[in-house]
Amino acid sequence: MSLFISGGTPLCGEIAVHGAKNSVLPVLAATILHPGISVIENCPDLSDVHSAISILRHLGCRVQREGTRVTVDATELCCCNIPDSLMREMRSSVIFLGAILARAGCAEMYFPGGCELGNRPIDLHLSALRELGAVIEEEGGRICCNAPSLVAREINLCFPSVGATENIMLAASRAAGVTRIRNAAREPEIEDLARFLRSMGISVHGAGGSVIEVECSQKTKDPMFSVMPDRIVAATYLIGVAMTGGEALVTKLVPEQIAPITSLLRESGCNVTVEKDRIFLKATKTLRPCQTVRTMPYPGFPTDAQAPMMAYATQCDGTSIFVENIFDNRYRHVCELIRLGANIKVEGRVAVVEGKNELHGARVSATDLRGGAALVLAALCAEGESRIDEVCHIDRGYESIESNFSKLGAKIVRREG
Repeated sequence: MSLFISGGTPLCGEIAVHGAKNSVLPVLAATILHPGISVIENCPDLSDVHSAISILRHLGCRVQREGTRVTVDATELCCCNIPDSLMREMRSSVIFLGAILARAGCAEMYFPGGCELGNRPIDLHLSALRELGAVIEEEGGRICCNAPSLVAREINLCFPSVGATENIMLAASRAAGVTRIRNAAREPEIEDLARFLRSMGISVHGAGGSVIEVECSQKTKDPMFSVMPDRIVAATYLIGVAMTGGEALVTKLVPEQIAPITSLLRESGCNVTVEKDRIFLKATKTLRPCQTVRTMPYPGFPTDAQAPMMAYATQCDGTSIFVENIFDNRYRHVCELIRLGANIKVEGRVAVVEGKNELHGARVSATDLRGGAALVLAALCAEGESRIDEVCHIDRGYESIESNFSKLGAKIVRREG
């Protein structure tokens, strides 16, 4: 399937943000910790969520979905291994390691798949689990873990890795004592996981800060939880409205979570009005360039918004500079943007965008999730029709992207080529 987009129409109207991919995946993994029923509300309909549900079912959980509600019954686990075929479907599959190890005392899986964004080792995950008492062997792409009894430790991360922080939090829920994580990731999704664990009866303190404490709990209760809105999806909508010269109200979001993006949009001339859980944006006729955008761990500019913002920079009147500090191969979308007429030069971790280009329709391919979103945004500004292939990447994190942009007036359809 491909997306076909006819550009040139300003995005206008109102749209709501769906649940966060990067929150719901660790929450689904965390349901394994509770030998009972967990109810998850505001669960987005994404291919990565489908993959997570397939893993849960493989492990023996009973999973039902009704609209945005997912019910997981993890009373009985029939196995503690995840086959290579399921691990390859998404990068976040590694988050099941800490949960399975905590529940079963052993775990076996393969190195995960997902978007190819360069070197993303899971060494921090494995070394932290070893500190908690796990014995881990790596052999031919397979990870075998044993930990009949986990013991709490103070773990100092050399980098505030989101995935490693989450895996430690999950494993620590069954590690005797109080585990303290220093230099923990501060992303809102970490706070959301902490809220879910607390709704299950597990004591977690400090999430959202650089030090998190998790106290072992052998008794849990049936949690009912609602997933936070997706801040990157919210940013994508706002960027799309701004670069097409439209005006729209984006609802069901947390404004402070996307402050680095709205700050840049304001600086470039857009009128941005923030309310409790919504943002109204009205574009300006001439967009000023983004100056220098440096991706950083939260609360800095998110790496996941770098590609959409780069598409935005093509419509700014001047030069914008991007410095990617998180991943070493996150400019794969640049070649595809150039096919659409963008003027971008890359050297190492730095990309220079000469804006105010006349983009034109072309056939391009989504290279990864956020790069695919950037291509959609660029195509919405391009003259003529564009075709975007490899939509499967986009479906990992955007719920029916064509339907949602159509609500704002975009001329976008999905069909076979």
